[in-house]
Amino acid sequence: MDYQTGFFYLFAAVLLFAAYRVVTARNPVHAVLYLMLAFSQAAALWLLLKAEFLGITLVLVYLGAVMVLFLFVVMMLDINIDSVRKGFWKNFPLAAILGGLVAAELMVVLWAGFPSISASPDAAGVGVNAADYSNTRELGLLLYTEYLYPVEVAAVILLVAMIAAIALTLRQRKDSKAINPSLQVHVRASDRLVVVPMAATQKAPPAASNEAAEEGKA
Repeated sequence: MDYQTGFFYLFAAVLLFAAYRVVTARNPVHAVLYLMLAFSQAAALWLLLKAEFLGITLVLVYLGAVMVLFLFVVMMLDINIDSVRKGFWKNFPLAAILGGLVAAELMVVLWAGFPSISASPDAAGVGVNAADYSNTRELGLLLYTEYLYPVEVAAVILLVAMIAAIALTLRQRKDSKAINPSLQVHVRASDRLVVVPMAATQKAPPAASNEAAEEGKA
């Protein structure tokens, strides 16, 4: 067994363990951290497969932006774990069926293989030397020529999702303590202070001082 095979089994084992802990972790913050570990191991596997663009994109986009955003959101939401776990066994049969279906599809794909895909650039009809072949360049050409419209549709979907997230975040909340600055600027003293007229009253002399005065006279 060469060193590449050893690294493959190492990264794959850590990836499977991290993915398992993402599902079974009781703390959502720990689940997000395990998900970050799983993405890092997946990026290492992409690098072993000589797909540098996908590996670097996975690290920069997911580990550098998306997962950090997930972590801050999970920490700020203060999710009630007890209320979330109440419907676990209720939805478990449906989740088990969907999980078995996905596993069966993966087994069929892995068993049948990909006979139409070739790893050699010359066999794929690229017509270039192996030294001049670049996965990133070929991927960019495919994305912006043959798959241009799907990329634009995906960009529009992501834009709609971003606008929807902003709209849901900035909606009016009853428990929000935000104050409109324009109301603070145009505030008047009569709105904050009310002068109530009251009749003047005279304090009665304390009883102790009167008794002391009478004793002094006696």
